[in-house]
Amino acid sequence: MTPLTLPLDLPLEFDVSRVHLTDEQFYQLCISNPDIPFERTAKGVLLIMPPVGGESGSREIEFGGELYVWNRQTKLGKAFSSSTIFKLPGGGSRSPDAAWVELSRWQALTPEQRQKFPPIAPDFVIELRSRTDRLKVLQEKMLEYIESGVRLGWMFDPQNQQVAIYRPGEEIEVRELPTELSGEEVLPGFILQVDRFTD
Repeated sequence: MTPLTLPLDLPLEFDVSRVHLTDEQFYQLCISNPDIPFERTAKGVLLIMPPVGGESGSREIEFGGELYVWNRQTKLGKAFSSSTIFKLPGGGSRSPDAAWVELSRWQALTPEQRQKFPPIAPDFVIELRSRTDRLKVLQEKMLEYIESGVRLGWMFDPQNQQVAIYRPGEEIEVRELPTELSGEEVLPGFILQVDRFTD
C-alpha cells in the first residue's frame, strides 16, 4: 500500500469527506506521518493536534503517571498514554491525554485490534486543556467520549482553574481547583489530589 502523506501547510482542520479516508487509510496516514498527531471527529473532520507547552506536558505526565501507578497496583485494566488513538464506536478516532480500559474489555479485543487503533471506548479518560485548545472544541470532544461509552471523564481547564467531570446520563460537574477527585466505581480506590495550576 502506498503511504499517505500530507503537506505541512495543511490547515488545522478540514472535512475528511473530501478525501474519503477509510479507517485503514486514516491508520496509514497516521503511521506514515508519525510526527504529526492526528485525530478524527465522529463527523469526519480530520484534526492536527498542536504540541503542548512545558506546563501542560508536565501535568499530563503527572496525571497519567498517577493512573499508571494505581493500575499497576490493582491490575484491573490497561492504562494508555496520549499517543494512543482509540477508534470510538461513534465513528471518531480520538487520543485522550490519558486513558484506561477495564481488563476484560481489553482482553476481548483480538491481537490485531490491540496492535492498531483499538476499536473501543476507554472506560476512563483525562483531557488537559492547553493554551492552544479552544474550550468549546474540547467540551465537544468530552461529550463525544461519553456518547461513545466512556464511563468517567475529567477535563482540566488551567485557564479557569477548574475541572469538569463527565458521567453518562448526568449533568457535567464543575469543580474549582484545588480539589480531590475520585475514580468512583470506574477506578475503585483511585484518588487524585489536584492543586491549582501555575502559569
